[in-house]
Amino acid sequence: MYPTEIRNEPARRLAAMPHLGPYTEISRAYDRLGAILGKRGLWPQAGAMVAVYYDDTDVVAAAQLRSHAGVVFAPEVDLAAPLDIVTLPAGPHAVMTYRGPYSGLGAAYEALFGTWLAGSGRRAADSPVFEIYLNSPMDVAPEDLVTEICLPLLPLG
Repeated sequence: MYPTEIRNEPARRLAAMPHLGPYTEISRAYDRLGAILGKRGLWPQAGAMVAVYYDDTDVVAAAQLRSHAGVVFAPEVDLAAPLDIVTLPAGPHAVMTYRGPYSGLGAAYEALFGTWLAGSGRRAADSPVFEIYLNSPMDVAPEDLVTEICLPLLPLG
């Protein structure tokens, strides 16, 4: 239903704004991040938009969920406060490609953790899951949005 592959992903350095609360409200942190990047003239150097999710929604109350709204930047770009620098490690990742509105991401996560991971013979690493947004709701209809859900995995062996 959701294509999933194992890929060796590169390390990523993000300029990010923290978000505390329901994951569905992370756009507020993206608004703050976008304003700062615009004021500093950093958008021309920006890479992909990436959201990092630290907590399990089945365990942590919605009001206490921690995440970061981020954008990839090269190491030489100065990312001063109030921006957080978030580093995502390189290594093997399960990458699930989800196509559709963001409101359907919950079902994709259930498939990734509940079905794919359980049957893969792999184990999740102690590193947060993150989403890479391959396009934007400003550019395409909700049903045409493409999101990669990246689950860091422990190496084999």
